[in-house]
Amino acid sequence: MTIVVGYVSKPEGEAALARAVEQAKRSGSRVVVVNSRRDDTNEELEGVGEKFAGTGVEFELRGVARGLEPADDLLGVASDLDAELIVIGLRRRSPIGKLILGSNAQRILMDAECPVLAVKAGE
Repeated sequence: MTIVVGYVSKPEGEAALARAVEQAKRSGSRVVVVNSRRDDTNEELEGVGEKFAGTGVEFELRGVARGLEPADDLLGVASDLDAELIVIGLRRRSPIGKLILGSNAQRILMDAECPVLAVKAGE
């Protein structure tokens, strides 16, 4: 069983990662951390492995640099791995911003082949 989490080095990414670890502990799943980027650096993923230390959760880090939209990268990895769950982080939005969910989050929620858990940063 696999949980795929979309990660960015921001509060919403940290919240998604923490919730993915919690879910993995409950279900005995492994976690695949996906960071979609436009270049070949792994700066965003530095230190993520340390967050798994002592959790007992099996994990894999994937820095995807295909030049696609982050939603495409995350959905592709989840599909390839036949994921049981996708975890994404959301940030608070202004009243106007609430009318339109972030385009990547919306695509993931609508197009995923498995359940999606959307976590708010700071909760």
